[in-house]
Amino acid sequence: MLIVELNTVNQPKPQYLINSTANGDRKLVFLLREGQGPAVIWLGGFRSDMRATKAEALDAWAQKNGHAFLRLDYSGHGESDGRFEDGTISDWLSDALAVIRERGGPSPVLVGSSMGGWLALLAARALAGSPSAPSALVLIAPAVDFTEKLMWASMSEEQRRTISETGQLLVPSAYGEPYPITRRLIEDGSSHNLFGAPIRPGCPVSILQGMQDPDVPWQHALELVEHLPGEATTVTLIKDGDHRLSRPQDIDLLVNTVDRAVRA
Repeated sequence: MLIVELNTVNQPKPQYLINSTANGDRKLVFLLREGQGPAVIWLGGFRSDMRATKAEALDAWAQKNGHAFLRLDYSGHGESDGRFEDGTISDWLSDALAVIRERGGPSPVLVGSSMGGWLALLAARALAGSPSAPSALVLIAPAVDFTEKLMWASMSEEQRRTISETGQLLVPSAYGEPYPITRRLIEDGSSHNLFGAPIRPGCPVSILQGMQDPDVPWQHALELVEHLPGEATTVTLIKDGDHRLSRPQDIDLLVNTVDRAVRA
């Protein structure tokens, strides 16, 4: 792994890490605020980036409390290299693991939003037994198995045929421009499905879920809980909360939940 600081006046300074994979090298940009541990590591959502509202709020909390905070852009997201439509769950999990292992320190707290919640659970499984195994997970509207459970399952036969025949479908988004869903993403995602068997992250799990979430229904979060036997799991349902959970009261809840997790 190669870590190099980029020239910028922003603090903390963006750095990059080269994630060498069988499919080539990927330059990943990340932000690390040095401080006491365990480090809090932000894993963003599908098509999101490390400078999103919730990540910035956690960085402000970390700065105020002298706590270590690490966030990254997966390949094809934000400031990292690559095209979004070329990415898969395998790629983005590999990116997250590369940064966690290199700069996350021991026993980090993983905070995953939407797709990042799925990646946090997959990362916990991959890191089990190592110094980088997480000490806690905080999951915001965790979109576990979303490529199959929330995307493919909700598509019409015509949409499925378009993906199968052309390899890609452009889907309207409430958050901006239409985005591509590829056959590679759907097929690869199925190899990482967690539902259907016990999920053992090896640490306490806190879940924050809006009940007005149009993207990840609150019932999906409860299905996740059913797959977490033997773990200390807490679920907070926000009755009027949406998918982003970025209102001031939602941010306060997130920060307080993370603060408790690092002090446990």
